[in-house]
Amino acid sequence: MNKYDKIKLENQLCFPIYALSREIIKSYKPFLDKFDFTYTQYITMLVMWEDEKITFKNLGKKLHLDSGTLTPVVKKLESKGLVIKYRTKEDDRVVVIELTEKGRLLKNDIVEVPEKMSCNSVISESQASELKEKLNKILKQFE
Repeated sequence: MNKYDKIKLENQLCFPIYALSREIIKSYKPFLDKFDFTYTQYITMLVMWEDEKITFKNLGKKLHLDSGTLTPVVKKLESKGLVIKYRTKEDDRVVVIELTEKGRLLKNDIVEVPEKMSCNSVISESQASELKEKLNKILKQFE
């Protein structure tokens, strides 16, 4: 092993994770196009369907997104009438994102997306579950 083996692309753990992430997001595109969603808008709405009302800061934490990335996503969802954004009366520095009725109704239609994506999976359900658990453990270290 020479000293340059460490900088070979094939020896990087991060590269297959990065490349796989891009491929997965690309495979979501045909399903999300029907709803005029980007992947980032989709995962934002996943959180909104779970919580219905959340602070902007906590939304960013859950999605591992900084405010520079999240702000245009929330603005786009707001322009589509799926969420509303407002400041709390108690502290005007706290921004709340809340699901609208239109956003709630969309949940019924978009429930097909994960089902269709799992049909595209190249690994078994148990392998996927095991991988997800391992990735979540690694991701937690960055919180």
